[in-house]
Amino acid sequence: MFNNPRLANFIANIIVTITILALLIGIGYWFVHRPMFNITQMRLEPKEGNSLQHVSPANIQSAIAGYVYGNFFTVDLPELKAHIERSPWIRHVDISRMWPNGLILRIEEHEAYAKWNENQMINTWGEIFTANREELDDNVFYPQYNGPDGSEKLMVQRAGELATLLSPLNLRIETMSLSDRYAWQVKLSNGLTLILGRDGGADVVDPLGGSQEAVSFAENVQRFVQAWPILLNKTKGRNIIRVDLRYAKGFAITFDSVVNEESAEKK
Repeated sequence: MFNNPRLANFIANIIVTITILALLIGIGYWFVHRPMFNITQMRLEPKEGNSLQHVSPANIQSAIAGYVYGNFFTVDLPELKAHIERSPWIRHVDISRMWPNGLILRIEEHEAYAKWNENQMINTWGEIFTANREELDDNVFYPQYNGPDGSEKLMVQRAGELATLLSPLNLRIETMSLSDRYAWQVKLSNGLTLILGRDGGADVVDPLGGSQEAVSFAENVQRFVQAWPILLNKTKGRNIIRVDLRYAKGFAITFDSVVNEESAEKK
């Protein structure tokens, strides 16, 4: 076999090729794992159209401590992204490499829209997130929403509709609650509580079926808005604390017990 020059040449070429490849792989491994490529820099940037109010380099360093494996070449960016997005206030993050030993994090923060149940919040996308409420902007009012799991998007939708309907009265929502039977109750900025009853349009999320014993959300609120200035004029000196809108053709009012008179009169 070795008397065949062509075969011997072929085998020799294979051995040389394997040797060169092994050498290149070894050099490549040595180069890739040089200390100069260890991740030592991290730059935070807000995504276009956003600003960073709650996320800082210190927050990120604390969140990823012990979770950055590898270096510039070997770090697992999808895994790191998933971990960072579990941090408070971070809605999305895009990560890219920065030569030779850094990462660029482009972050979109949650923008708080309202408080949700006991200790969570709803962002402007109608998504629930958990973060420290003490970090909310003191100069911004955040209404309190309460509702069953999975109802947060409906809550945001109805709150927007209700705010539009109430705008002629210059009243805002302080608290908005949705019961397990999908019945609404709202407390307004003037201290008035509105009892709205079951939601006729919540059949998509309402496990009981939104049309059962439900009344029109918008129609009843519009009727209240139209009648409220007249009602205030007729009841001067008497403080109305609750309006029950669960009637097809009217509503009932309850006066403050300070005047020793609680009455419900159909309008």
